[in-house]
Amino acid sequence: MIEIRRMRAEDAAMMREVFLKHGIHRDEEYYPRCWRENEAGARITLLAFRDGEYAGSLHLLTRSDYPYFAENGIPEINDFNVIPPMRRQGIGDALLDAVEKIALEKYGIVGIGVGLTASYGQAQRLYARRGYIPDGRGVVYKGRPVPFGEQVPVDHDLNLFFTKTAERL
Repeated sequence: MIEIRRMRAEDAAMMREVFLKHGIHRDEEYYPRCWRENEAGARITLLAFRDGEYAGSLHLLTRSDYPYFAENGIPEINDFNVIPPMRRQGIGDALLDAVEKIALEKYGIVGIGVGLTASYGQAQRLYARRGYIPDGRGVVYKGRPVPFGEQVPVDHDLNLFFTKTAERL
């Protein structure tokens, strides 16, 4: 059984502990900051539990750091993680179903960025399968479109951004 619920204040320490155990590193202040942003309405954090065990989470940023999304009022799915031993059990789809329902009801559109290296291959395929399409702005490095001919490192900051509208449910 998969349960999806919103983050609570007491979840920050548990999330940090489980993520660290599975090699998912964030700075010490990340989880408390997520909670504060939830309280302020800048972020909605959803947590997944499988048979009562924490299985993953994602965030919906009500104002994206990606300029195109911010300028157009497109909320962004951010920091989407399913704990490695829990993958391929429907948890990611359950989290996306829940966050899409929230975003599409309120905004009519939702966005997401994905890395371009092979390590993001599963995510790339997942978003395509779920009806996300590229936003048409091209490759982005550290939030900035990469002009033709410019060279940038191929790392976790090299992304392509996608959107999904209520019509593509």
